Amino acid sequence: MGFILRWIVTAIAVAAAVWIVPGVEVSSATESWVGVAVFALLLALLNMSIKPILQVLSLPITCLTLGIFYLVVNTFMLYLASWIATGLFDTGIVISSFGSAFVASIVISIVSSILSSVTGADNN
Repeated sequence: MGFILRWIVTAIAVAAAVWIVPGVEVSSATESWVGVAVFALLLALLNMSIKPILQVLSLPITCLTLGIFYLVVNTFMLYLASWIATGLFDTGIVISSFGSAFVASIVISIVSSILSSVTGADNN
């Protein structure tokens, strides 16, 4: 049940980023919510599997930048999830520039942390 709740929280955060950030759009042949759901599923899976490895590998530079490089790792995860979603499933989120992805990663982080604390998804 914890992963499904995490997926829903991520989907809502991604939908907020698509709505707020210019340059982040849904690329879907079907409904837009399908693109957001597929992207959120891939992002949640990548955050559980690959992100901890990237965090450990980037720990020295994250310490030197006082944690700001962590946002670059989040941005890379967005790009990776977008590439996989559009490449394999022909649906997902299209990111136009690094700046858009950077702002979207900040929006997704803020919205998902607020929703996780409200729903209790971070207590798993």
